[in-house]
Amino acid sequence: MQTLIETLRLAVGEAHVLTEGDLSAWEQDWRRRVHGKALAVVRPATTQEVAAVVKACAAAGAPIVPQGGNTGLSVGSTPDTSGREVVLSLTRMNAVRALDPDNLTLTVEAGCILQNVQEAAEKAGLLFPLSLASEGSCTIGGNLAANAGGTQVVRYGNSRELCLGLEVVNAQGEVWSGLSGLRKDNTGYDLRNLLIGSEGTLGIITAATLKLYPRPAAQLTAWAAVPSMEQAVRLLALAHQHLGAGLTGFEVMGRFALQLVDKHMPQLRVPFIDQPDIPWAVLLENSDSESEQHARERFEALLETAFEQGCVQDAVVAESITQAQQLWHIRENIPLAQAEEGLNIKHDISVPISRIPAFVEHADALLQREIPGVRLVNFGHLGDGNLHYNVQAPEGGDAKAFLREQENHVNHLVYEAVAEYGGSFSAEHGVGALKTDKLERYQSPVALSMMRAIKQALDPQNLMNPGRVLS
Repeated sequence: MQTLIETLRLAVGEAHVLTEGDLSAWEQDWRRRVHGKALAVVRPATTQEVAAVVKACAAAGAPIVPQGGNTGLSVGSTPDTSGREVVLSLTRMNAVRALDPDNLTLTVEAGCILQNVQEAAEKAGLLFPLSLASEGSCTIGGNLAANAGGTQVVRYGNSRELCLGLEVVNAQGEVWSGLSGLRKDNTGYDLRNLLIGSEGTLGIITAATLKLYPRPAAQLTAWAAVPSMEQAVRLLALAHQHLGAGLTGFEVMGRFALQLVDKHMPQLRVPFIDQPDIPWAVLLENSDSESEQHARERFEALLETAFEQGCVQDAVVAESITQAQQLWHIRENIPLAQAEEGLNIKHDISVPISRIPAFVEHADALLQREIPGVRLVNFGHLGDGNLHYNVQAPEGGDAKAFLREQENHVNHLVYEAVAEYGGSFSAEHGVGALKTDKLERYQSPVALSMMRAIKQALDPQNLMNPGRVLS
C-alpha cells in the first residue's frame, strides 16, 4: 500500500496524508466506544482532489470511509480495525460557494460546519433551519449523508427536505454536479434523494445547494408541564390547530431525563423540577411571520385552551431571547447529563405519533419487568414522532457491566416493541456499522434486495464505506 500512500500525497499534499502519530480524532467514534485503525487519513481541499483520491483508492482496491465532523452516533464514519481503510476527511472543504437570495438558496462545501451555514444565512437576513445539539462541530456533508433531523423537523423537515442539489464524487472518481438549486426538475431518477441518507456508501458528497427561508418576525418559546404522554400528544394536536405552520419545535422530556440535568447541571434551572407530580415537560416554539404581538396572542390562546382541556398543568413563556435559549439549553444538555450519570444504552426510534403513548406504556412496563430498577431516559422530537428512548443502569449499579451484559437484551426488547407499534429502529442517526444487523431483521427482503442492487450498480468494488448500512 506504500505506492497508494505516495499517490495520495501527490494528490492532496504530503501534509494532508496522515499515517503516524495520534489519529484518534479520526479513528474513534463520537461516543468513544469504538476505535479503529486507518491506513491513512487524507484531507483533500477541493472536489478535484477528492476525485483523485477516490480514483487512486479504486485502483489499489482500498476501501474509503468518508468523514465530516465525526459526530455520528451509529459508527458510520469510523474505520474498522483492519488498517486497510482510508479515512477521507472533508473538513478542509468548508467554503461558502454562493448565496442566491432571490432563489433562497445557499451553496456550501461538505465540510462546512452547520453553525457556520446558519450564520451565513443569518448575515443575508435569511434562515437555514436545520438545528442540532452538535451544530458547532457537525458538518453539512455529514448531516446530508445521514439525513439528520433535529429540533425543527415538525416545520421544515429533515435534511433531505432542506437540500435542492448535490455535488458528488462517485465510486469511480467521477464528479456529478447537480447544484442547480431547482425546485422542480423531473429529469429521470432522483439521484439527490438517493444519495442523501446513504451514509457515504454510494458516493461522497462534496457540496450542496440548500434551501433558505425568510427569518420570522417573532419567535416565542414556552415550557409546559403535562400530566401524561397522552396529554402531550393532545397538546401537539392543539398546537397544530392554533399555530399552524408557526409551530417550529415540539420536544417532549420525561421527568427522569430532566432530573439528570438538574443533578449534573444545576445552573440550568429546570422549570417545575421541584414538583414531583409532573411526569412530562414539553418545549414548544412558535415562529410568526407577522409580529411578536400576533405570535403571543396565538400562543396565549393555545395555552388557555390546553389548560381548559387538562393538557397542561403549568407553563412558562420565555420573556426574552436569553430565556428562550436557557430553556433550549436544558433540552439540548440531556444527552450530556446522561453521559455524566454513566454509560447507557441509546435508541433513536420513531413511532406513529398517535401510537407513542401506548408504545411508551408498553416498553416501560416490559423493561421494568425484565430488569427491575432500570431507569428510562425518554426525550425527543414528539412533533415528528422521534424519541430518544435511552436506558440507564439501576441506581448504584455498575454502568459498564450493565452495558456489557444487558445491551443486546435491551435492544431486542425495545426494537421488537418498536416494530410491534409500526415504528423504525433508526429515526435520524442512521444505520452505520452499529445497526446493520437490525436492518437485516426489520427491513423487508424486497427492500434489502433493491438496496443491494443499487449498491452493486454504483459501487461494484464495494469500496464506498463498506460494512455500513448494508452488511
